[in-house]
This record gives sequence, structure tokens and C-alpha cells, in this order.
Amino acid sequence: MSHQSELIASDINAYLQQHENKELLRFITCGSVDDGKSTLIGRLLHDSKMIYEDQLAAIHNDSKRVGTTGEAPDLALLVDGLQAEREQGITIDVAYRYFSTAKRKFIIADTPGHEQYTRNMATGASTADLAIILIDARYGVQTQTRRHSFIVSLLGIKHVVVAINKMDLVEFSQTRFNKIQAEYTILAQSLGIKNAQFVPISALKGDNVVDRSLETPWYQGPTLMEELEVVTIESAADEKFFRFPVQYVNRPNLDFRGFAGTVASGSIEPGDQIKVLPSGQTSTVKSIVTMDGDLAEAFAPMSVTLTLNDEIDISRGDMIVKADCPELPTQAFSANLVWMDQKPLQLGRTYDVKFVASRSAGRVSAIQYKVDVNTLEKQATDRLELNEIAEVELQLERQLLIDPYSHSRATGAFILIDRLTNSTVAAGMVSALAQAQTDNDIYQQSAVSVDQRANRLGQWPSIIGFNNASEALLFTLEKRLFDRGYLPVVSDQREAFSSLKQAGLIVLTDKIEAAEVIVGNHPDAQIYIDPSLSLESQLELIISSLADFKLI
Repeated sequence: MSHQSELIASDINAYLQQHENKELLRFITCGSVDDGKSTLIGRLLHDSKMIYEDQLAAIHNDSKRVGTTGEAPDLALLVDGLQAEREQGITIDVAYRYFSTAKRKFIIADTPGHEQYTRNMATGASTADLAIILIDARYGVQTQTRRHSFIVSLLGIKHVVVAINKMDLVEFSQTRFNKIQAEYTILAQSLGIKNAQFVPISALKGDNVVDRSLETPWYQGPTLMEELEVVTIESAADEKFFRFPVQYVNRPNLDFRGFAGTVASGSIEPGDQIKVLPSGQTSTVKSIVTMDGDLAEAFAPMSVTLTLNDEIDISRGDMIVKADCPELPTQAFSANLVWMDQKPLQLGRTYDVKFVASRSAGRVSAIQYKVDVNTLEKQATDRLELNEIAEVELQLERQLLIDPYSHSRATGAFILIDRLTNSTVAAGMVSALAQAQTDNDIYQQSAVSVDQRANRLGQWPSIIGFNNASEALLFTLEKRLFDRGYLPVVSDQREAFSSLKQAGLIVLTDKIEAAEVIVGNHPDAQIYIDPSLSLESQLELIISSLADFKLI
């Protein structure tokens, strides 16, 4: 194997320690059917010398029987392990593969491309740091590309690499590459995907996967492997607020009482003042205990036991936070829900809602809309079927401290469990807490809801934030939308954004971060503008992006 340390032959313990200290990147591959996802993973493993000789021999034998590459070994068979997958030439289940290089270790999730396996893809993507979206150079952006990009955006994956595959079938055309890059950039902007990287590759032949291709002298960027090795991984330890879900109360004897769990975000030190939610009791951290001794600091994602200076009532499922934590427990929130059960969702039915280590009985009280994952169109509905995705409202029977998924993937994600069968029927991502939707009391008293205002005005209330937006651009866009029958308003007053949105208006602002901070039943959008384009070109791209995301 390549990338192996010389230590493996001389000091296996030192090698294992070196391997353990490498940074881990989890990533997924997704795209349309037959775009080459499994072949790409096989190529990454093969060219990184991460395939054992007996595996390679087995692939040669299987390729003769069910392969699709003629005399050459079909590298996709390294990943497509199910008999049905090999016979059909598609991916059905999520397949995980592990490998490492000299710089980093990796976990790959090969996710299925078919619409009927959306739940499988959501499962694979839920823990990913990066997504590789494959696009067939012959066909460009397809319906399934849009669907997978939407799910990647929904699950908060911050890094996206667009691998334009099968470049060998278009003679490594730079013109074709540039056209697909421009097409996907518009889609990415409409979904809030930022800074997508584009790489021209041939997974079948290995061009620009691990080794640089001589066929693309016009491409000066990194190979796919180089991009995977250098991309910055955000750590939950860097998140502002400390979250410690209590998983177990450790009481081995009368002299010790500790609270075990995994730090979900932030960091903690002995002496820090803490608060326990939902009870609100306070204390200070006495020690941070591990099997290897006490620590001076604990941070995500470390598993530790905290001891406190005061004897206070703490149970499994409680959340320990810093004493200055401004958030309060809640019983109501809105969320994006991926339905995973053969039986449809029943509004009002009681399910178990499980967050990290805490759970509560709860119910879906309303479905705001479901999203057609192929067209991204929002549709009214009162039921959810298998693999469908919707924005819903949930009510819990007891208060829990939760966060919006955009703030913390650990404390903003949950599952719904059927109380009769104990099976997982849905996975959800918190989009907004009840408090975030009720910041203006006058609208609380109104007998007219935001949805009713939206229906009367015939538009989707939203905050559209731009970067590099000139006043001329904003006011020209306002006039264009007004002429089309919409009611937009330009504003730079953050305190007014929520009220304007609740009034049913489309808010245009150069405060791009506002579209992420101000949330509600109706999603917002962040649009990144290329300042080198003419005003007219900027307007055309913006209006196209708004239409793509069904905001107009």
C-alpha cells in the first residue's frame, strides 16, 4: 500500500499512534444514477494502493462475471457489495469504506442515487463533513443532481466538491467543463451552497482523481485527492456554546458521583460555572475525569465524566451548559423531516422524539409544506410518504434544550421513533425554535397568519441576503420584482427584518448573514454575486436563482 508509514514494519504501536492522531474526514459521494460514484471510490482506493492483492484478484474474477468495463477490472465492485447491486449495476444501501494517506484518514459513504433510496442517502450524509457531487460531463446537471444537492444543503454539509466525471467521453473539453460549472453554480447559489470546488475527472481512467492528468493542461487546480487532503474541517469544539448531554450518572461508591457523556460542542474546564437544563440548577465543575486521568479541559467530541462541587439533581437526558447560556428549553419547534417508514406520517400521532441522549413524547402538529426533491417545488400536503421531505411543526410533552441544526448538528438533529414497533420512522433537523418565530408580539395577537398573508399576496415571504450588492442592484431588483407582481422591499435595518417577513414581504438586503440568523416557517436565501458581471447579468442570475429555489 502507498502512504504507509515506515513505522509499520518497525514499530506497530508507534504506527497505530500516528494513525490515531491523523485528522479524520468523513465524506459522501452522490449524483445521478451511473455517474460513476462507486467507480470513483474504487479508483480512490486503487490509486492510493489501499486494495489488498486478494481483493484485487477477487475484483478481476467478479468483473468477468458481472463487470461493465470489458477486460479491465470493474472498480465499482469494490463498493457495490450487495448481490442486487452487482446484478443491477446500481447502489442501493449506504456502503462505508475506510482508508488513509500520509496526511489524513477518511471514511467514505457511497450513497444511492435513486429517488426511492433518499432515506439511505440522508443516513449516509448525516455525519459527513464534505460531499462529492458527481456530474456526467455528457449530460450536465440532471434532476437527481438537483435532488442530491438539495439534501446536501438540507443536512448542512459545508464543503462541496463537484467532480465532473467521464471527461474522457467529451475529449476533456474545457468548454464543456466551464459550461457545467456555470450551470451548477447557479443551482448552488439557490440552495445556499457556498464555495463549491470543481474538478474535471475520469474515474474509470484515473484522470485527476489521485494523479494529475496530462489530458487537462488547462486545469490548474488540485486533484480530487489533494482537495480531500487539504480541505479545512470545522470542529464542534470551536462552536461558541458548550453542550454536554448527560448519558449516564456514574456512582460507583459513596464518595464519587459523576456525569458521563460526550461533549457535543464547545469546551469546559474545572472551575467553570455551569447550569443544568431543564431544571436550571447551577454549580461549578470540580473535575473532568477520564480513564487516563483528570483533564485540564474537555472539548468536542471527547467522552468524559464531569464531577461538580454541589450535590444537585441531574438525570440521564439533562443538558449541562455554561451558566451564561442564553438559550432556554422549549417544547415547540419547526424542522425539516425526512420520512423513512413505509407507513405514512399521521398528524397528531404521538411518537418518541429522541435528541442525542434525551427524549420526549411528541407529535407533528402541522406540515408547512413538502418539497418535491426533483423540482425543489414546495407543495401543500397533510401526509408524508416514504422518502418524502417536509417542513413540519412539532410539539413536545416536556421541555428540552435544543439548537437549530445550522448552529449545531449534534444538538439540532433528532429522530422519530414509533412507540409500538420501536422502529425509527423519520430523521429531522431543527430549523427554528418557537422563540425565533414569536419575536414580535403584535403578530402573536393578529388573527391573520403569515401563511394567510403569503397566500393573499401570492408570494413566499423571505429574507434574501446578498454579498457585494450595490444600492443600484438592490433597488433595480426591487423594481423588477414589483413589475412582476411581487411586493419586495429593500432594507438594511436588521431589527425590522422579522416584522417585514411576518407581514408577508420579500426583504432584499446587503446583510447576507441576516438570511441565516432570521428564521421562521419560510426559508430564506443567501446569494453570492460576482462583482465582475454587469448589472444586467447580475439581475438575470439573481432572478434565475430565486426561481430555481421557488422563492418567486
